[in-house]
Amino acid sequence: MSTITIRRATAEDAGMIADLSRQTFYDSFAADNTPEDMEKFMNEEFTREKLMAEVTAPDSIFLLAVAEEVVVGYARLREAPNPPGLGDKPAIEIARIYAVSNTIGKGVGSALMQECLSIAQDKKKALIWLGVWEHNQRAISFYTKWGFRKFSDHIFVVGNDPQTDWLMQKEL
Repeated sequence: MSTITIRRATAEDAGMIADLSRQTFYDSFAADNTPEDMEKFMNEEFTREKLMAEVTAPDSIFLLAVAEEVVVGYARLREAPNPPGLGDKPAIEIARIYAVSNTIGKGVGSALMQECLSIAQDKKKALIWLGVWEHNQRAISFYTKWGFRKFSDHIFVVGNDPQTDWLMQKEL
């Protein structure tokens, strides 16, 4: 893969980000969930309209990873109240970080993570945190390599299936 560049998304990217979000989520989790649960989640919680609205939300920053003029991944940083267990230090969440399936392992996630950490530091955050499905070992290993450690967990519902997400943090 050629050089990966990261740029901030704009409102004009909203439709593309929504489509990319839906595709990468489906590619990542469809094999581990029932078709009914995936369909319910995609049609109720992860709709194109909801995802497009997130792009211009004042609490969000979307980053796009681009290689050879093609978007190959994205990340969403979100300013939100700290979850229980994180304390009251200034923090920011990596709400999503995904690479297109055929680019996983080719540096897309690392390029996005580096930019997320830079933005968090520029914003004078003490911590950066995220949630990851407890059975997504590839992602957990990736975050652990970047210095993230589990501090709690919470339930994330896919369709009708309550699943446990680990909450992981990194001190900056």
